[in-house]
Amino acid sequence: MAVNPVAMAQGITAEYHGDDLGAVLRGDSTVFSLWAPTAAAVTVRLYRKGSDEEVMREQQQKAQRNSLVSDAFAAGAATATVAQIDPATVGDAAALESRAFAPFATYELAQDRNFAHTGVWRVQVPENLNGVYYDYALQFDDGTVTVSADPWAKAAGVNGKRSMVIDLASTDPNGWKNDHTPQVPANKLVVWETHVVDFSADPRSGVPRDHCGTFLGFTHPDTTLDSAGVTPTCVNYLKNLGVTCVQIEPMYDYGSVDEAAPRAERGYNWGYDPVNYNVPEGSYSTDPFDGAVRIRECKQMVQALHEAGIKVIMDVVYNHMYTTDNWFERTVPGYFCRRDSNGAFTNGSGCGCDMASEKPMMRKFIADSVAYWAKEYHIDGFRFDLMGLIDVDTMTQVRQQLEALGDGKDYILYGEPWFAKDTPANHTELPLSTNANLDHLDEHVGAFCDASRDTIKGHVHEKLQPGYVNGAAEKFAPFMIDASDGWRHSTRLPKHRASQMIQYVSSHDDLTLWDKLCITMRAGKPAAADYDAQTGAVDDIIAANRIAAAAVLTSAGLPFFLSGEEFGRTKHGNANSYNGPFEDNVIFWERAERMSWLVDTYRTLIAQRGEDPAFADGVRFAVPTDDPRVVAFQVGSHLVAFNPTDRPCGVRAGRHSAASYVVPAHDYLVAQARAGLVDEADEGLSAAAGDDSGNNLGANSSSANDSSTNDPGANNLNSIKVTIA
Repeated sequence: MAVNPVAMAQGITAEYHGDDLGAVLRGDSTVFSLWAPTAAAVTVRLYRKGSDEEVMREQQQKAQRNSLVSDAFAAGAATATVAQIDPATVGDAAALESRAFAPFATYELAQDRNFAHTGVWRVQVPENLNGVYYDYALQFDDGTVTVSADPWAKAAGVNGKRSMVIDLASTDPNGWKNDHTPQVPANKLVVWETHVVDFSADPRSGVPRDHCGTFLGFTHPDTTLDSAGVTPTCVNYLKNLGVTCVQIEPMYDYGSVDEAAPRAERGYNWGYDPVNYNVPEGSYSTDPFDGAVRIRECKQMVQALHEAGIKVIMDVVYNHMYTTDNWFERTVPGYFCRRDSNGAFTNGSGCGCDMASEKPMMRKFIADSVAYWAKEYHIDGFRFDLMGLIDVDTMTQVRQQLEALGDGKDYILYGEPWFAKDTPANHTELPLSTNANLDHLDEHVGAFCDASRDTIKGHVHEKLQPGYVNGAAEKFAPFMIDASDGWRHSTRLPKHRASQMIQYVSSHDDLTLWDKLCITMRAGKPAAADYDAQTGAVDDIIAANRIAAAAVLTSAGLPFFLSGEEFGRTKHGNANSYNGPFEDNVIFWERAERMSWLVDTYRTLIAQRGEDPAFADGVRFAVPTDDPRVVAFQVGSHLVAFNPTDRPCGVRAGRHSAASYVVPAHDYLVAQARAGLVDEADEGLSAAAGDDSGNNLGANSSSANDSSTNDPGANNLNSIKVTIA
């Protein structure tokens, strides 16, 4: 009679608190340790190759080289071999008895002395097995056998189906011990989100062809468009733009791209489908068949960004896995994934298998994994995908474990405070890391601010609904100062620090900012010329983009934007380009050259933000204007104003004074404010009554719009107008 995995998992009380799960090299021996409290027997199986596909190819090549058999026989044998073993089933129980692909050695693991309390199986093999691949065969009381890679593995073979024993020190690039995170003041943190492939896959990027779309695409510091030496691209571009943090979409080992295929045939995916959490993605390396190469090249990427003065933030997806048939479920059935009252997998992620972060060993895994990436790969921060599916206690443990590393780094930690679909976990006493529980999160755990996003550009899921900058200024003007102030004194969100707000209007998800503006400002029917930003056709869209950029980059919190937002990046209306096409995802660096004046807007705003710490978390004071649709406020020593209307508008130095400054139509203003600009005695003008100075996710703050207005002794404001060529 088969054992119900859910019922079996409910009885688990064993917990392990050590840090040595996985394969650990100890001198001339290798220790394999696996947490599998419900298994009846565990065997580790060792292989020379990371996949059976490699064995098949070698056999075929050897037969052809040596002419051991006739051409006809060789072709027939090859065909039979391929037919017998489907690569998709590599590692499954069905392949256990295959002689052609048998392990070269197997070892039985034994239970720890305190197995009832720890649930750990171990074996010490008297050999240094660095570079050897392995998997586990687990037998359960009902006779069921599963084959699994190691959930705690630090390295893996092609497509992650076998784990790999690795000497991590041997993967360190030259100078790795001297690699240090850039010291960036709080007010200068600005996050630019990208994908490893998108970043350098453009053949005009100037990156060597063999490195395009790989980790090594980040290691060329002086690239230019077409290698012509004029327009900077890639890391060279980032240094010129002034961003200080790069958030990289998933770079752990994921399942939707075939690493074994030729690069041109692998397909494309964002990578939100984890297979091996602690292993870099092989398709981003120059050799996915050697498990050490991807580790070394990932470190080289981090090292190169650090040398450019840029922090690295890793996008992590601990809320779900690629499939319900994952390594966790194969090793401890019924434990690591959430189930409903009927035992079915829950689907709050929309991906079919939510991970049970509240389970002690899943919580430990998540916190240990984050700390591992921080320590081994020198990662500076983490963005949690669908953080709303992770419980508050787990996020607190993650924060505490990062701080306990004791390396002096101020780690950045934030996530999405929502889930994709309603889930049973949201209807229990388990506090999830959602907007509703923002006041329960550690003050050094941030959250993407959908309230600001939708106020500025319109609802993210309603394509035709405009926001403040693109047609609904009268509706949203009353909320713009709250947005700029991080909603810290609004009833819209629970109590929080302004520094916890990730302020943004675009990310990899949903429409790009440019596409949202095109759709809403062209009555839902934008032309190709609008998406492609043809000269003279899109001046109004450019103006709205500029005001949106100013709203984000002058707001309290941590400013964030999708790579290419600053040059009107388009996906031609594709709101979910997770699996392509290539043309909707890659960064075309020619557009950065063609839209350089829009790039200059972002560059100037970023530089100005860095001049005044008050931008990050200082109090915003409302300043009266001649039109209720025009919003103005003072923060620190600066006046900020947004005018999405068709007419210039006056900004007053006090409620009853004459207009002191003029904001041009369809424009914004960031400038030095003269003393006494805000009449604090005027009731209702203060947007905030407190200051979050010094409370940051890892660092934060900034300043204004034109260097000519940055004279502290200036007696008035000079409005800034950029002419659109």
